[in-house]
Amino acid sequence: MDSDAATLSPISAYSDALAAITQNKSVNEKIGLVHREIRTHYPFIDRVAVAIYEEERDLLKTFVYSSDIPSPLQFYQITLSSTASLCAIAASGQARVVNDLSIFEHNGKTHSERIGKSGYGASYTVPLYNDGVFSGFIFLNSYRTNVFNDAVCQGVSPFVHLIGLLVLKEMDLVKILFGSVSSALDISHHRDPETGAHLERMSRYARIIANEIAPLYELDDEYVEYIYRFAPLHDVGKIAIPDRILLKPGRLDEEEYREMKTHARKGREIMDRMLVNFHLEGLKHTGILRNIIEFHHEAVDGSGYPEGRGGNDIPVESRIIAVADIFDALTSVRPYKEAWSNDDAFAELRRISGSKVDGQCVAVLESNLPLVEEIQRKFADDPLG
Repeated sequence: MDSDAATLSPISAYSDALAAITQNKSVNEKIGLVHREIRTHYPFIDRVAVAIYEEERDLLKTFVYSSDIPSPLQFYQITLSSTASLCAIAASGQARVVNDLSIFEHNGKTHSERIGKSGYGASYTVPLYNDGVFSGFIFLNSYRTNVFNDAVCQGVSPFVHLIGLLVLKEMDLVKILFGSVSSALDISHHRDPETGAHLERMSRYARIIANEIAPLYELDDEYVEYIYRFAPLHDVGKIAIPDRILLKPGRLDEEEYREMKTHARKGREIMDRMLVNFHLEGLKHTGILRNIIEFHHEAVDGSGYPEGRGGNDIPVESRIIAVADIFDALTSVRPYKEAWSNDDAFAELRRISGSKVDGQCVAVLESNLPLVEEIQRKFADDPLG
């Protein structure tokens, strides 16, 4: 009998370095844990990052990353079609190894320039698919060159697939949540006169604002992405508002307005129940969602509802959504008003800045007028309904 085998205990504890990924952690935290385990085997892999793909806008967006230095591509997005090399990877389904990134030094792409300036020498890029649909990329980088040989690529493959599964699971949970809320709205027939185009526009306005102010609040790509994804659910509480109020063609009287204001608190209650009913309590950033739903009608001067919060006591995501929502409401047709021009809408937002809405959020949105106009063109209301 082998002497080593003879000394083994028949029962012993084993510490699994990756066990923590089953806990209630953000995707960024989970990717960090996987990266740490990768580095125990391949210490030269200095960066792990994931970019996700938004097909309808052909947009590739940074999402999560793990490295010892701040991400060189934080809040970065680019159209996939403008990057021939990444397009080729997505189309072929084949991973790509570049063992000397200096070959991209003069290709004119911002992402190549930033990666190069950060000192990375080699990369391993893997396309990410969800049921055969292209969903993004996983990037591994090293400060060294000529490190991604066949043995290394085969060795990191299980970790890369684990990263992909973690990201796709998170995105699928968000889709389930959004789908369940949308179904509830459809089944209830309590329809807000605001259109689907309104939700598309305001969620994108929210992302513009969030991207710009993120460094001031130490928000990362993952946080900004969830503000964007959860923005369309801000008025879910209107499910509980009667049609006689919700669909009233004119302005509400005092009693009706008082009942309408309950939608913020009711929305939070509805969402809490749905998260339990659909077993989505493990979705890490539900706090962002709850804040967006409950506090997007709070005012900077404390005159809003449901709690009368003021200033920085209002969560930053709620302040972002408030500006995005009000701007789109002003520039859209409603039963009781015509659409305002962008100039008039921004003038009104400036007037109420510092009292009703966050002035910094207003200034950021106004400074990005070309992007605002692009969103308005792409997601215009259908005049025929």
